[in-house]
Amino acid sequence: MIHFGPAGNSASFYAQGHKHTVEAFAWISDMGLDAYEYSFGRGVRITKATAELIGLAAEANGVSLSVHAPYYINLATHEPEKAAGNLRYLAQSAEAARWMGAKRVVFHPGAQGGMPRSEALARVKASLMLVIEHLENEGLFDIEICPETMGKIKQIGDLDEVIQLCKMDGRIVPAIDFGHLHARGRGAIQSLDDYAAILDRLEEKLGGYRAKRFHVHFSRIAYTDAGERMHKTFADEGFGPDFAPLARLLAKRGLEPVMICESKGTMAEDAAEMKRMYLEELEKQ
Repeated sequence: MIHFGPAGNSASFYAQGHKHTVEAFAWISDMGLDAYEYSFGRGVRITKATAELIGLAAEANGVSLSVHAPYYINLATHEPEKAAGNLRYLAQSAEAARWMGAKRVVFHPGAQGGMPRSEALARVKASLMLVIEHLENEGLFDIEICPETMGKIKQIGDLDEVIQLCKMDGRIVPAIDFGHLHARGRGAIQSLDDYAAILDRLEEKLGGYRAKRFHVHFSRIAYTDAGERMHKTFADEGFGPDFAPLARLLAKRGLEPVMICESKGTMAEDAAEMKRMYLEELEKQ
């Protein structure tokens, strides 16, 4: 079953007087949404009690949860202190995910910095092996970890790099951010065929569950020659990628990813529009 929902809370959620994320699940459920991504982008600062309340509210409203690990994780680092921090941040994210009943932890793989690309990727792979071992030792690998395709060219995380990371262990699921791929390719996604090439690559290299029920981030996006600049909304004209061709392919191929909308400030509203477009395509099949 395909799920749609927002990354965090829309501006309208707060404008209507809501203050706490625990209130978000009834709110998005009323919009027909059934997924939600909770961000630990600036650090895992949540108590077990609060996480459990969030999980209970999500479950009561039929909402599937994922979490986003801290943005500053960089598995390419050569600094021992930062490498130890990476293990800690991912373990904390996985533990908090378990408290709230979330099934996936999305993370940024790392940055190239001044290294050759091949060296940076090798460092990410070596660090990811340590993460896998650490999560297993902590009893936390029932939570799927999801390396994300990244929007800036100097970040590790093009499509093939994420696929390589996923091939290291069958429990690693790709987080395909189509806005990021569009941005790092300087407007690379222009047609149904462009989307199809991405989906075909997942099927060819990973197949099975991970090519059918992968994780998705979607938003329109502004970019420069260096890649991603900022997320936009569906109301912002002149920015891609367009969701309509992807909706058509999801329906036609019977794919069942978790679809998380990352529009700037209108993530729930745009997630509802994504679902509407998908259901419209599904009716045509």
